[in-house]
Amino acid sequence: MRTRGGDIIVDYLVESGVPYAIGVCGHGNIQLMDALRLRSDRIKTMTTHHESAAGFIADAYFRVSHQPLTTFSSTGPGSYNMPIALANAMGDGSAFLAITGDVPNRQYDRGAFQETFWHQGGDFTSVIRPYVKRVFQPQQAAMLPSAIRQAYTTMLKGRFGPVNLDVPFNLFIEDVHDEPQSPRAWQDGLDFRSGGNPAVLEHVLDLLSGAKRPLILAGNGVVLSKAEERLREFAKLLKIPVANTPLAKGVMDISDDLAAGEPGRLGVYSGNQACKACDVLLTLGCRFDDRVSSSWLNGYTFNIPPTRHIQVDIDPKELGRNYPIECGIMGDVHTVLGQLLDTFRARGRQAQTDEQWRAEVVRWKRAWEPVYEDKLKSDATPIRPERLIHDLREIFPEDGILLSDVGSHHNWLVQLWNTSHARTFLHAWGFGAMGFGVCGVIGAKLAAPDRPCIAVVRDGGFMMHAHAVSTAVEYNTPVIWIIWNNKGYCSIRDMQLNYFQGHEIATSFIKEQTGELFTPDFAAIAESCGARGLRVERPSEIKDALQKALRAQEPYVVEVNMEREARFTTVGTWELPPFPHAEPTFHPTEG
Repeated sequence: MRTRGGDIIVDYLVESGVPYAIGVCGHGNIQLMDALRLRSDRIKTMTTHHESAAGFIADAYFRVSHQPLTTFSSTGPGSYNMPIALANAMGDGSAFLAITGDVPNRQYDRGAFQETFWHQGGDFTSVIRPYVKRVFQPQQAAMLPSAIRQAYTTMLKGRFGPVNLDVPFNLFIEDVHDEPQSPRAWQDGLDFRSGGNPAVLEHVLDLLSGAKRPLILAGNGVVLSKAEERLREFAKLLKIPVANTPLAKGVMDISDDLAAGEPGRLGVYSGNQACKACDVLLTLGCRFDDRVSSSWLNGYTFNIPPTRHIQVDIDPKELGRNYPIECGIMGDVHTVLGQLLDTFRARGRQAQTDEQWRAEVVRWKRAWEPVYEDKLKSDATPIRPERLIHDLREIFPEDGILLSDVGSHHNWLVQLWNTSHARTFLHAWGFGAMGFGVCGVIGAKLAAPDRPCIAVVRDGGFMMHAHAVSTAVEYNTPVIWIIWNNKGYCSIRDMQLNYFQGHEIATSFIKEQTGELFTPDFAAIAESCGARGLRVERPSEIKDALQKALRAQEPYVVEVNMEREARFTTVGTWELPPFPHAEPTFHPTEG
């Protein structure tokens, strides 16, 4: 049998254990798709109705399983639909391999159909380069074995991230005469879990032991390195409270007295206060973006300095990037925590953390509890955010996976959704692409077929990617979409109202002729796609509707009529220069 370029690529994916190839067909990738067809017993090919949906599915799949998928798209417009999903994965350290077809390289620079040639021939890679860890564009069939190997390895070394393999069409078809090597020959000996220098580890423990108010801030690096258990062990051994970024929700059970919760604009009081008040801060895989840090305004979430900062991150670019560090380690969080545990035990000392400091964190948690208490069971219509989240949490299994799309509802979920398991609350944080939740819920279900998966999305985001319902029906993927219907792009509407003296434009969905708020019948859209759909108008209907959807074991859309004027409570701030930043809206009365 002839070995063509497409066969080389797919064989490598199969041997690497990639279970799914997801994408959209086009004239630029038909031979790759035929190679997938010939191996359909070892790798399943799925099609979506938009290329970015394939990327979102692959992104969510990786966040749950830490196993990369591959996507495929064709020359020109097809691949130009990929950057949003790639940037979303890149922003949150999620990995997948995006294989893009390009025009035949013998036609470069001639303006072939769908070629990008205005600055150089076959120039799609210039478009995608900012959104991936690396672009590989082989120019001969003989270069494919090396290109696919390097692309696959690059995804998974250091900070995870998506990689692009852009293949001129003719390379998929041309014969490859070199004997391909098994991925295991290149991958089995690789170890990317680097650790810290022993002397530096000793210094870290000295700083923590000498602190009166030490705090650990767990970031996404804890989740990506699967270090949750080691984090809990280390925190309990040294008796140090732990705050977590929104991407690390679930690394600590919030009911644990050592769990402080999230800091920043969308955070909770205890998480924010602990980050402000600590005298030594150990951050693990945290990049200090503007929402976690209250836009780096000193005194709102962090005080670095005078807080002494210890930073551990696999990505050297993050060390000291947004805050100065007293001690920095470029290393894998799982490995470094293991080293710290071993070093601490070898010292043979007991932890001396101040009990008053831990008690203070607990008091801050208690002060925050009443904030939404009176609204958790509100019977108001339209439905309050607190009521929907409360009722969903009561019926949703602890190991269920909840995805949030981007929008005003995301703020509420970050604050109010409690989970004791990492990788059960997925959301787009760094790049914040609408569509991640709508499409990504399919990827989460593919990664965890025995666990319920729900996406909470807004009407705005759902309308951008309603085609995902059809994909779920086609592949019999029983996922649920809860549409938080507030009839507009309300997170931006709220900003307009705030910054422009109560004025808004083009952020509410309105029938121009009558001026009435309008959205489609989402239940009818679901039914037309072959899924099930229903609408919830009153709070008393929430639990029954969601339980019905969970029992159905088929794609289900539940539209909920939500209160659009609700505002969440802030403990931090967020700045959009030159506008002045807002002051926190929570003012506790601690007894």
